[in-house]
Amino acid sequence: MPYVDSDGASLYYERHGDGPAIVFVHGSGGHHAIWWQQVAALRDAFTVVTLDLRGFGGTRLSAPMTEFDGQAFHRDVVAVLDQEDLTDAMVVGQSIGSIAALRAGLERPGRVSSVVLGHSLGSISHPELRELAAADRAEAVKLPVIDRLLTKEFQRERADLTFLFRQMGTFNTATMQDLRNLDTDGPGLDEIRESGVRVAFLAGERDAVLGVKTVTRAHELVDGSHLEIVPGAPHSMYWETPQKYNAAVARLRRTLTAPKEAV
Repeated sequence: MPYVDSDGASLYYERHGDGPAIVFVHGSGGHHAIWWQQVAALRDAFTVVTLDLRGFGGTRLSAPMTEFDGQAFHRDVVAVLDQEDLTDAMVVGQSIGSIAALRAGLERPGRVSSVVLGHSLGSISHPELRELAAADRAEAVKLPVIDRLLTKEFQRERADLTFLFRQMGTFNTATMQDLRNLDTDGPGLDEIRESGVRVAFLAGERDAVLGVKTVTRAHELVDGSHLEIVPGAPHSMYWETPQKYNAAVARLRRTLTAPKEAV
């Protein structure tokens, strides 16, 4: 599988299938392999690209690092977009990975036609959204981390997949703390509108990290955005309810299609 250089890192990524492109960007506990249920389901109809941000999965560093600058993560996504010469990609972020996804789309609007903010506001700079998200986080931190991500029912009924979910993060060097500064200096509503990149919010009805009310308000504020709330789905919808998640992603890829010329 291929690698691409990006600011002192050799980024590991994979490309599967053929058709309109979907690029998945993992969150703080993930890497390219978390998308196993998406690749298998979507590669027959779409080009599916998965990648490892610096400090995650199979990405190699030119020198040992103990800290990572989250503000640089979007450039890793851009490097893969450029390497694969994509010109009409839908970039799908998961949780904090949505911030890198949105910034990559705004930096390469000629390669990215749409960005899906999965369980995230993408660090959009707006005082009302900051307040709503902060209130949601204040409630989320009262829960054990695993309960924020997966429902208790799933943990009980699928102990095997819950164990594997936990194991995924053990392949990473970067930590949640390294990604926290991703959420600063985010794009404003005007910047998003002027880019021409279409934005969709994808959220779960049972997301314990970001509430439906907050996501709905973000959708109302971002002109022309799409909103997809999946019934019964938690924060890690891609893992716990993959059929619902995959159907939503495929539907958004078809809905948001708006080819652009490469830059």
